[in-house]
Amino acid sequence: MENEAPLLEMRNITKVFPGVRALDGVSFDLRAGEIHALVGENGAGKSTLMKVLGGVYPYPEYGGQILIAGREQRFSGVRDAEAAGIAIIFQELSLVKEMTVGENIFLGREPRRFGVVRWEELYRRAQALLADLHLPLDPHTPVRNLGIGQQQLIEIAKALSHEARILVLDEPTTALTEAEVETLFEILRRLSRRGVGMIYISHKLDEVFALSDRITVLRDGKTIGTAPTRQLDRERVIAMMVGREVGEIFPPSERHPGEVVFEARGITVKDPAVPSKLLVNDVSFFVRRGEVLGIAGLMGAGRSELLMAIFGAHAGRVRGEVFVEGKRVEINGPADAIRHGIGFVTEDRKRFGLILDQTVLSNMTLASLDRWAGHGITDLDAEIAVGERAMRELRIKAPNVFTSVGTLSGGNQQKVVLAKWLLTTPRVLFLDEPTRGIDVGAKQEIYAQINRLAQEGMAIVLVSSELPEVLGLSDRILVLHEGRVMGEFKRGEASPEAVMSCATGHARAKGEAAQI
Repeated sequence: MENEAPLLEMRNITKVFPGVRALDGVSFDLRAGEIHALVGENGAGKSTLMKVLGGVYPYPEYGGQILIAGREQRFSGVRDAEAAGIAIIFQELSLVKEMTVGENIFLGREPRRFGVVRWEELYRRAQALLADLHLPLDPHTPVRNLGIGQQQLIEIAKALSHEARILVLDEPTTALTEAEVETLFEILRRLSRRGVGMIYISHKLDEVFALSDRITVLRDGKTIGTAPTRQLDRERVIAMMVGREVGEIFPPSERHPGEVVFEARGITVKDPAVPSKLLVNDVSFFVRRGEVLGIAGLMGAGRSELLMAIFGAHAGRVRGEVFVEGKRVEINGPADAIRHGIGFVTEDRKRFGLILDQTVLSNMTLASLDRWAGHGITDLDAEIAVGERAMRELRIKAPNVFTSVGTLSGGNQQKVVLAKWLLTTPRVLFLDEPTRGIDVGAKQEIYAQINRLAQEGMAIVLVSSELPEVLGLSDRILVLHEGRVMGEFKRGEASPEAVMSCATGHARAKGEAAQI
């Protein structure tokens, strides 16, 4: 494969946005049957490069050349790229949930005769395509009835229905279980053997090393290097991504927790769709000033529901008491929680944390706008000053505070969400999956901010699906299983094995020390 002529060549690609050079002479190539990983920090230019390839940014809105099988291509739009055999599966799936699997696969390209859709042929072709991918799915099934992992595989089937020779996958495993990831990998390896070239974009370096043949690293819109995967290791790739050698990922803890700032007692949450089902069952916990309390558990354990219910943002809360600095408070909605000094960085920043078409400044000050307003008039100068200070302190990469937040990378968007809540000067800060979907460099910056905030005395409750993150940042760890507390560990006694044992339903005996 190494001596074969490239199936795809992208030569000296340049793309400029107002005030930002997103791509600066990037070169990239792909061989038939190869899985080529494209990695880099958020904002490195990966998505922009793929949008150039996919015709989202048409010629001549970019500089450089695109060649497929040696022939130069100048795409005027997405359909041109699809016609050339390029299919891109973005992180946000584009399926129509109300339609069936077959309808989604051939959406906009339904087989017709005299203008009438030939449904029997559509479903026959969809079934053949699913069978070819070894997917045991009925093409008549509505997509809304499928899990997210199966929907991801339908996206791949849809892409291959275009007879794609080049398949781009952007963070395809973000919401998949381990079993679904393995199914996806089997399909990708099968496609590789059939000669399909694949560009695999992921922040999960374990997946990159398990799956790819070569790795290309981008940084600040430039190509840093390309090498066979077998010649690289995790530390080298991270150093290429961030421009420096990365030592200890988690900052050393020098915290000395003080008095209890926040306490929740007997929190119980029902499933609004199934009232007989308890998502959270009589959970109690407290967190001290200057302490990070980690909440661990598997998917469905009730971690996010617990925080949302306390914050007044979950319709299913039926019972429980909340105390802030020893005083019982009533929280019937997020406005009450904010007033009582609770901040909440939610799991889904795009859905719950940001207004994507608004500016960085508007998003930052959204939860604390009353501080900059009086008699219905906002003190814009004061608002801008506090926004610019937050940008400097959190190292948010954006041209200015008036930049649309939707144009920022995931890591910088997450920092804007964090800034929004810090501007409310909370007594306790809930962090739900604070590093989901961001790269290793941005993760380290978020970790440093969490450590700094705790050292300055803030009480922090951290929910994360990444066990190393919980173990590396927390002073204490609470473990949930099916809505119940199954164990609690101090920092020095927690081990991955002990925490995972509780997370899978094996209760820790009272006073039992975890084995290190």
